[in-house]
Amino acid sequence: MAGNVPPVADEREGLLAYLEQQRHVLRIAAHGLTEEQARAVPTKSSLSVGGLIKHTAFTEDGWIDILLQKPSKPMDEAMKEYEAGYVMTPEETVESVLARYDEVARRTSDVIAGIADLGQPVPVPKGVPWYPQDVDAWSVRWVLLHLIEETARHAGHADIIREHIDGATAIPLMAAAEGWPETPWLKPWSPAQNS
Repeated sequence: MAGNVPPVADEREGLLAYLEQQRHVLRIAAHGLTEEQARAVPTKSSLSVGGLIKHTAFTEDGWIDILLQKPSKPMDEAMKEYEAGYVMTPEETVESVLARYDEVARRTSDVIAGIADLGQPVPVPKGVPWYPQDVDAWSVRWVLLHLIEETARHAGHADIIREHIDGATAIPLMAAAEGWPETPWLKPWSPAQNS
């Protein structure tokens, strides 16, 4: 997938394509990283590139559970999982975190494919302090737009963290990940460029 979403036929295809584009650029932030670099926390925040990918997969999966009206876990258990979702465990690798993200993306596409009306209501979970208490339901469309927003936010975080790790920036990384040819104005990232 190149730097822009290709033309889309309809709203559903557009929402899923833009969500996939943001997933793609988030994955690109991990391109060429070592396991140590993927876990690195080079800024004042506690975020790492690998942790952001893991968290974003966890979050998307959670929103699909909400859309499917799966029962929620007790708040203390849910918060422990949420906090752990930002950190790669010693057993996790960049490859495993990316594979999990791909599984979540497939699940999202499968679930959305089975929904006839994007306006279908998605009940707002009650008793969760960060969800509005004066709204009874979102729509499937709203959930997809929110996932695009959330993924884009974290892709930006990952770009900043990646630049702190080795100076790599988004477009040269995308060029390297997608195999773009070198031009007079753009050189794809390579490990030799690391400082």
